[in-house]
Amino acid sequence: MNAQTLKQEALESLQRLPEDTNIDEMMYRLYVIDKVHKSREAIRLGQTINQDDLEREMEQW
Repeated sequence: MNAQTLKQEALESLQRLPEDTNIDEMMYRLYVIDKVHKSREAIRLGQTINQDDLEREMEQW
């Protein structure tokens, strides 16, 4: 897996968009990239919850 910086990934994603893309689409793409990076980091740090624990937690709502 090629490790890209967040900036590199964002720039490449924006370059792939059509020329007539609006700012909302660009911002959404950047938002998704950021969320994916944060999720990967949380997984790496073990900051996740398994499905069984989540279901038990939801039952308490």
